[in-house]
Amino acid sequence: MATRITNKKLSKSSSNWMREHIDDHYVQLAQKEGYRARAAYKLLEINDKIKLIRPGMTVVDLGSAPGSWSQVAGRLVGEKGTLIASDILPMDKLENVTFIQGDFREQAIFDEIMAQVGDSVVDVVLSDMAPNTSGAAAIDQPRMMYLCELAVEFALSVLPEGGTLVMKIFQGEGTQELRAQMQQQFSKVRSIKPAASRPRSKEMFWIAIK
Repeated sequence: MATRITNKKLSKSSSNWMREHIDDHYVQLAQKEGYRARAAYKLLEINDKIKLIRPGMTVVDLGSAPGSWSQVAGRLVGEKGTLIASDILPMDKLENVTFIQGDFREQAIFDEIMAQVGDSVVDVVLSDMAPNTSGAAAIDQPRMMYLCELAVEFALSVLPEGGTLVMKIFQGEGTQELRAQMQQQFSKVRSIKPAASRPRSKEMFWIAIK
């Protein structure tokens, strides 16, 4: 009896999610405009507000698959810019994007990314990384905080003064401590919640200028 009730609840929840996803304005817009995921509009809005990514820049996109942020950023830097995307998962080819599959924590992958940067400097580091969520905050939040810490560590190692990190964060345990730490490491940290982020979502985006 209990199992059947649980399954019904799960089925109803899945159906509600699917209905919401299909009816989602940004999902429909992404399909219409050719973006790989609705997440593209989060970066577009952030960039529109702070004029972050410009033609000719060098940008590194961490945890890039399936590629919607790389898709946006690659178009913004243009042919004269450099967009290096990296993920442990495969990602289909994109115009103006160099994709490196692997874990950027590994020295060989880090070196490969920096080899693509070459004599340029990294102007912007992007991180839309998030763990596969279980629905349990006690599990998901520490996983997310770990990914954020990795993104911060990477950004600090490659960004020059004035360079920018754009990072997704889940509001919850550990965020205040991380923010306080970053305020000591970066000259400015601000928060943006784009319209494309679902209202009930705990996600926020931090923009940190070194």
